[in-house]
Amino acid sequence: MSVDQPVGVLKGVGAVVGQHLSRLGITTVGDLLEHFPRRYEDRSQLRTIREIVAGQVATFAAVVERAEVQRVRGKSLARVWVSDDTGRAALVWFNQPYRAKSWKSGTRLIVCGKATKYRDAVQIENAEVDLANELDTLNTARIVPVYPLTQGIGSRALRKLIAEAIEQPIARRESLPLSVVQQHRLMPRQQALREIHFPADWPAMQQAKRRIVFEELFLLQCALAFLRKQRVEERRSFAHGEDGELIRQFRQRLPFELTRDQEQAYGEIRDDMERDRPMHRLLQGDVGSGKTAVALLALAKTIENRQQGILMVPTEILAEQHFQSCCDLMSGIGIRCALLTGRVKGKKRAELLQQISAGTVDLVIGTQALIQPDVQFRQVGLVVVDEQHRFGVAQRANLQAKGDAPHTLVMSATPIPRTMALTLYGDLDISAIRQLPPGRKPVVTAVRSGEAAREKVYRFLVEEVAAGRQGYVVCPLVEDSEKTEAQSAVSIFEELTATALKGIACGLLHGRMNAEEKETVMRRFALGQLAVLVSTTVIEVGINVPNATMMIVEDADRFGLAQLHQLRGRVGRGSERSYCVLLHDGSAAAPPERLQVLAQTTDGFVVAERDLVLRGPGQFLGYRQHGLPEMKMASLADDAAILEDARQAGFHLMQNQDEAAQLLPYLKDRFERFFGIMFAG
Repeated sequence: MSVDQPVGVLKGVGAVVGQHLSRLGITTVGDLLEHFPRRYEDRSQLRTIREIVAGQVATFAAVVERAEVQRVRGKSLARVWVSDDTGRAALVWFNQPYRAKSWKSGTRLIVCGKATKYRDAVQIENAEVDLANELDTLNTARIVPVYPLTQGIGSRALRKLIAEAIEQPIARRESLPLSVVQQHRLMPRQQALREIHFPADWPAMQQAKRRIVFEELFLLQCALAFLRKQRVEERRSFAHGEDGELIRQFRQRLPFELTRDQEQAYGEIRDDMERDRPMHRLLQGDVGSGKTAVALLALAKTIENRQQGILMVPTEILAEQHFQSCCDLMSGIGIRCALLTGRVKGKKRAELLQQISAGTVDLVIGTQALIQPDVQFRQVGLVVVDEQHRFGVAQRANLQAKGDAPHTLVMSATPIPRTMALTLYGDLDISAIRQLPPGRKPVVTAVRSGEAAREKVYRFLVEEVAAGRQGYVVCPLVEDSEKTEAQSAVSIFEELTATALKGIACGLLHGRMNAEEKETVMRRFALGQLAVLVSTTVIEVGINVPNATMMIVEDADRFGLAQLHQLRGRVGRGSERSYCVLLHDGSAAAPPERLQVLAQTTDGFVVAERDLVLRGPGQFLGYRQHGLPEMKMASLADDAAILEDARQAGFHLMQNQDEAAQLLPYLKDRFERFFGIMFAG
């Protein structure tokens, strides 16, 4: 039997059951084998009824005394009374009246379920029950797996199907090279599948889990190593010379000295650029940490070597701000800068494209307009992508295609936990800037709830505006929804402009506005024509307003911590003290203590690690949108040590041509739908 065969080859899986299984993502035998338990119940130890604790899952033996069926609030309630030498318990099922007739008085049962108190007795709702003289070893008297379920498929049926699949002779028993299994002392795959579903004991389950987690992470890292080999190691790029006079002059024009972290990051980038293999590096750090200065230094280096540089950013207004900064810094030392966005049209665009292709422009700053087919460069030495998570893989690839294997630097202002960075960007080298430049004041962050506190916060915003400063108000929704009580940008804008911010120039910004409307509002705010900007999270990226000193986030408990930190980075960019206030409904389900993480630290890396633990990778940075496969057992929050081992092993193996060639077909098959671009050609 092959793991690729449809699950219908198994006994008991007809059209109806197959349809139910498909809702769980199970269509093949392999899918079924990799439908791992979400937890376990230890049913190997029998308790007495007296030993049962309310709120806990218990397994016990008891004898049926009597049964009854009652009507409770329009529902039928079947109650079966059982007892042992220490006490009595009630087994309860709603709308299952047949349960009262399932067992005769005196029948000995093995019962498992979560206990509650009913009057003076123990009560078990929806218990799993087996006859004591006909023990089903899949469901009791052992460590029992508990699976994610769907309507139409119960726990017992699923355990039976998985047990049948495990017993089948599977064509591909081992998915890892024998050398890796032996070196890392891993449990063989077939044994690991058996022990993860039906463990003999807890140590066996842990060993099985380690094997499966290692396999998931190892295979992914092998795929990333192959990608890196294709992009970097098998291609040749322009090797830059050592830093010269132009770099010295550029450093002199910087209004500040680079921090230790900035110097280290630039040193890593410089060393990469002086090699003949294309750099493929991620530079990450908080907003305000000085990533742009490092990137401009690298761009000056490529220009010093008679190459062209490209800087792509997500919005037109950010492109314009970068262009102005570059002109101020570079024009005095002979570097020719140009701006290319969607606003550049007609004759002006045609002239600019001719200059770019002729090489009379050294540095081109722009938006996605840079990747249009008619934009041609003479000789690209370095490509820089700012706020890289705003661009897809194809967009970055199209930009790199403007040159012949150019060096590539991607930047992110959202710090990413190391485990996630090695997964999301496993084919990249990583540099991080954690220090803030000297004199940069940390943003004062406070968590507030209640209407009185909210009114006080907005009075403070009015005071900031009166002092000539600006502020943001961020809301989680565009318009009011019946499904949630979260504040919407539209309703908050209408409320504030009629009350607390009446008479103050306010703007409204959200994702349903077209690109031109959004650009107009952001430009007016950047120019100081608007004092307050009421917005959704579209302002996470794309606007730099040093005069903005206050950020108010409505319904802050509905945002992830990393997202809130990114929003906070919109303020504190000037010399004035800045503030971020996180408003929440004290009755909200999410505990306000979670928000205190933001109040306690301004270190984005600390925030990111906490966010990963609290929310998991599924919601972090739109992880699933990056095209990577879902981890069925591995946890990026908990399995850091295994990831490090798996990464080292994967990258080492892919250097071995013979072993890589053997594994590659399996990698292509496993990751085809996730890494289509990677394996193209």
